[in-house]
Amino acid sequence: MMASQKQHFTNFPSFPRRRESSYFKIFWIPAFAGMTEQGTFYEFIIYKNLAIFNRFEELPMLEKSPQFIPPAAPPPSPSLDSVGSPQTTDVYSSIQRINEAVKESSSWISPLKYELSKVIVGQEHLIERLLIGLLSGGHILLEGLPGLAKTLAVKTLAKAIQTDFRRIQFTPDMLPADIIGTQIYNPQQTTFEVKQGPIFSSLVLADEINRAPAKVQSALLEAMQEKQVTIGDQSFRLPELFLVLATQNPIEQEGTYPLPEAQVDRFMLKVVVGYPSRAEERDILDSFDHTDSEKLVTPVTDPRDILAARKVINTIYMDDKIKDYIVSLVYATREPESFQLELKEYIETGASPRATINLKAVSRCLAFLAGRGYVTPDDVKASVIDVMRHRLRISYEAEAEGISSEDIIRKILDTVPVP
Repeated sequence: MMASQKQHFTNFPSFPRRRESSYFKIFWIPAFAGMTEQGTFYEFIIYKNLAIFNRFEELPMLEKSPQFIPPAAPPPSPSLDSVGSPQTTDVYSSIQRINEAVKESSSWISPLKYELSKVIVGQEHLIERLLIGLLSGGHILLEGLPGLAKTLAVKTLAKAIQTDFRRIQFTPDMLPADIIGTQIYNPQQTTFEVKQGPIFSSLVLADEINRAPAKVQSALLEAMQEKQVTIGDQSFRLPELFLVLATQNPIEQEGTYPLPEAQVDRFMLKVVVGYPSRAEERDILDSFDHTDSEKLVTPVTDPRDILAARKVINTIYMDDKIKDYIVSLVYATREPESFQLELKEYIETGASPRATINLKAVSRCLAFLAGRGYVTPDDVKASVIDVMRHRLRISYEAEAEGISSEDIIRKILDTVPVP
């Protein structure tokens, strides 16, 4: 290697190692004297077990280190035919195809957000989580004080996607038959007929779900997990686009019943709804000039588009190191000492395997909403708190010291290595 070439190579700007180490590495190496003509450089792209190279007459220079972008499809090279499996060699072109499919199938996302913003001022996090539940088919538990537009957001969403909507107000005197339905005797035909309840709807709002006793809350278990309801000796399938959105008041304890752990775990997300900002509250005030002010919502999509988008989301690329990162985050809630975390005394039970499954689904939905066909570690980190805050049971010691499940999750996020 010539001295001038060596100096030229060492001065070349490097890529951010934290970003590129999980996916691909790029090296510019001068050609050896005597093997090829002097002044020639080769670009080696190492991706998994692939070695792709390009030849340059001079070293390419960059203005600044680029952000992480999935590599474009490489030009045809003899080395691709002899190295790696067909699935590995097609990863570049497959990511590009997924990107195109995501852009095509997500064209209704922006209009839907606009229609929701006409009625709901602020609450971007709430709207994003509602869209995630819609795209993934996962149920959502909304926790917040009264008057924060939880019910209004769900009602507006149903109008914008042209689907049926039912609201169930939970009370202490409710019975399971009030939700799923029951058998009614028909004296004319001397037979029992099934009268279906309000659960037979695409969007179901379970308002103040913690006001009903456990036997009523458990009536939702089969519907939420199996998407079917059993009445008598018959089982009935629920709509394909079935979503339960439940609300509860976090501060009022009189006349309420804690949700069973088995039911809480079936909610994909627990979203905490907070107060709007000062500017947003002024916008709310200005939007209600009349007592009967009601914003008209224009339908922008239908259930067929949503079901088609779910199929595209299932194809979004997730690297093996991202999957390992998800497993590590969940595993750290069960055995924190494996990650040098002194949290064992604060955790009574860790997150269940449903947390692992839901983290993958929510991360893919976030990538879809961002218009990407691949998942990044930031997508996973943005999903963790809402996915695991209700699955992590803290101990009495944690409550006595004022440590919440969110505090423990943030500590885990700060400790577990990011790929």
